[in-house]
Amino acid sequence: MDAIAETFDRRIRAGWLLLGFALGGFLDGIVLHQILQWHHLLSGLADPAGSNLRFQIMADGLFHLFMYVLAVAGAVLLVAARAAGARPGTTTEILRVALVGFGVWHIFDAVLSHWLLGLHRIKMNSDMPLAWDMAWLVIFGIVPLLMVVVLPNRGGPARGASAALTSIVLLAGLAAGAGPLFNGAANSVIVFRGGMEPATMMRAIQVADARLKWVDGSGTVWAVDRVSWRGLVILYVRGALVVSTTPIIAGCLAWTDPAGASPEFRSLRAIPDSL
Repeated sequence: MDAIAETFDRRIRAGWLLLGFALGGFLDGIVLHQILQWHHLLSGLADPAGSNLRFQIMADGLFHLFMYVLAVAGAVLLVAARAAGARPGTTTEILRVALVGFGVWHIFDAVLSHWLLGLHRIKMNSDMPLAWDMAWLVIFGIVPLLMVVVLPNRGGPARGASAALTSIVLLAGLAAGAGPLFNGAANSVIVFRGGMEPATMMRAIQVADARLKWVDGSGTVWAVDRVSWRGLVILYVRGALVVSTTPIIAGCLAWTDPAGASPEFRSLRAIPDSL
């Protein structure tokens, strides 16, 4: 086994380590920022930045872009190593390195983002945020590292690990896109791209068969009744940047409920039900 490990190219190790690290970041961003909407990357900032939806979405996007760059860098290392004739590694070897990267991301995020910098917590509205931080850290940070130790010293070709990790990425992307339909909330918030005419945005909402409730002062953030699958597709095709819901009034989009709105959004213009 030692002889085999010595021939496991360093570029292969670094590539899968980066991919595992990036997958950890993607899991957090997709599940916590988009599907559950428990926090955004910079939810811990004071107002007005902390309650500025467009700013928070932009920060999440930059975070995902950074994870994407890391994933691409990992893929480049893997391709370069394979082109040089390096041994690709067994499924067990690859899973071990990828799990190290995955677990290290969650430890890094907990220590730096949650506790040292206070950028966000796992569940921002919780009365016991440390409990949620620790639970997430143990499940997605400590357990993957323990799995590295207990994985058997055998494994087939790298195709098995590659297929497994690729499937995780694809499923996570599909879940993020369909997230608004699984939150169980009655309302949806739509953020349209800048520069769109109000009539164009209103037409998109009408075609999606969604009933309008209110629109913010900028004219780009609209609240409607919960949209259907068909409506979700229509809204994205017609210029929506984000179609989002939250299952709890106190969540990251708490201001979508006029009674619990943050000061920045208390000036939202209510839309009569007749519209």
